[in-house]
Amino acid sequence: MSLLGIDIGTTGCKTALFSHQGEVLASTYTEYNAQSAQSGWAELDSHYIWGMTKVSIREVVSHAPEDPVEAISISSLGEAVVPVSSDRRILGPSILNFDQRGEEFLPELQEKLEDEYLYQINGNTLGNHYSLTKLLWIKEHQPDLYNQAYKFLHWSGLVSFMLGADPVIDYSLANRTLLFNINQGNWSDELLNLTGLDREKLPAAVPSGIVTGEVSPQIAAELGLRPKTLIVSGAHDQCANAVGCGVINAGEAVFGMGTYICITPVFIERRSPDIMVGKGLNTEHHAVPGRYVCFLYNQGGSIVKWFRDTYAATEHQQALAKGEDIYPTLFSEIPLGPSNIIVLPHFTSTGPPNFISDSCGVMAGMRLETSRGDILKGIIEGITYYLKEGIDSLPSTGIQITHYRAAGGGSQSDKWVQTCADIMGTPITRPEITEAGALGAAIIAGVGCGIFTSHEEGVDAMVKMEHTFEPDPKKHELYNCQYEKYHRLWPLMQDYLFDLTAEKI
Repeated sequence: MSLLGIDIGTTGCKTALFSHQGEVLASTYTEYNAQSAQSGWAELDSHYIWGMTKVSIREVVSHAPEDPVEAISISSLGEAVVPVSSDRRILGPSILNFDQRGEEFLPELQEKLEDEYLYQINGNTLGNHYSLTKLLWIKEHQPDLYNQAYKFLHWSGLVSFMLGADPVIDYSLANRTLLFNINQGNWSDELLNLTGLDREKLPAAVPSGIVTGEVSPQIAAELGLRPKTLIVSGAHDQCANAVGCGVINAGEAVFGMGTYICITPVFIERRSPDIMVGKGLNTEHHAVPGRYVCFLYNQGGSIVKWFRDTYAATEHQQALAKGEDIYPTLFSEIPLGPSNIIVLPHFTSTGPPNFISDSCGVMAGMRLETSRGDILKGIIEGITYYLKEGIDSLPSTGIQITHYRAAGGGSQSDKWVQTCADIMGTPITRPEITEAGALGAAIIAGVGCGIFTSHEEGVDAMVKMEHTFEPDPKKHELYNCQYEKYHRLWPLMQDYLFDLTAEKI
């Protein structure tokens, strides 16, 4: 028997089949791109991604016919929703969190939902990157779609629903809507009334790790699954990453290195708004009962992908044709010590503490002798410096990080992980399985179907560590000097970058 974990991200989908001991029996990865019909828009083709998800499930299941799937769970990106009909038809695309649509609703919402008030109910503060403003935009600009929709489902719930489960959302993903009461574990009537959105358009909220249905006979036959394979409520991808890395206790944190570079610390007690709000920190249910997480992040992985597609486009295509990965070649070119290039990672909207959306990226220090490796090293340093700003503010919240565990595609690069350890001055341990979202989803599936009595038991059985990257004290000091230079760049250029971004040609 086996457990199937699916991790649907912003730029790709990982599907993997695991034994109860955490052995990968089969896996596949599909990369895709966001669509942009107009400037400032960013959405996923829901039909295409559901189709590719089915292809990936069928492929991995076919590779292990002697280990039939006992349960399935899905990890997914947050915020983005998909409209569906009651007869399980996808009705439209999925608007991503960095899509600019919905910004027009923020001024009115800010009058109703002050940060401390919203945080007290939901654990977040207002922003256009959550589901709320996207739903308001659909209701205002696509009323026929809004009225036609039976439910708006996040991707974990969408895939589960299309497989045959009830329309549900787990607590961690529900939190990403800004409509969820984190204290009560249910939708907030108060927030729904204030925003004018309809409760019946939202799925039922449940904890992670709950059986929500069975794979339908038709889908089971199509995908090669057993009839009545159990479907278990999944989690926000960052929470599933944490489970897949074994990060389930206070003091531990994930260093996620995917499309989003995201640090996810675990803690037990909720912090008050006056401690968290000023630092741009949220509070969200962990997939593990009785635990909370918060996120410090930016879209650094997207910037690294941009670098690949801009500075190594031909080599990337040649590598793809050979079934190879270009990233090892690119990372072999980066210098061992700090780069002389200082990068301000504002290529797209940033995360806490500032949530900057009206700036743009900067690469400073370029010279004729600057190499491609220097630029890539400057990029990974800049995105890490941005995270360090948030980490440096954590002690006053009482949230502690004594150790990181790496996850995501970027964590496969020794040089990248070592650079992060050297900048942070804290050890980073890499698990044997770095695609932790799919593994975390599989563990959650195992808990839901009763193979494991707890997440702790599942982690003990399935998560294994590979290597710990200890920070180099000398390099840490050098990076601290570069960090000070990085700190000076944004204040120097802030007004100019705002003007430059506003002056669209």
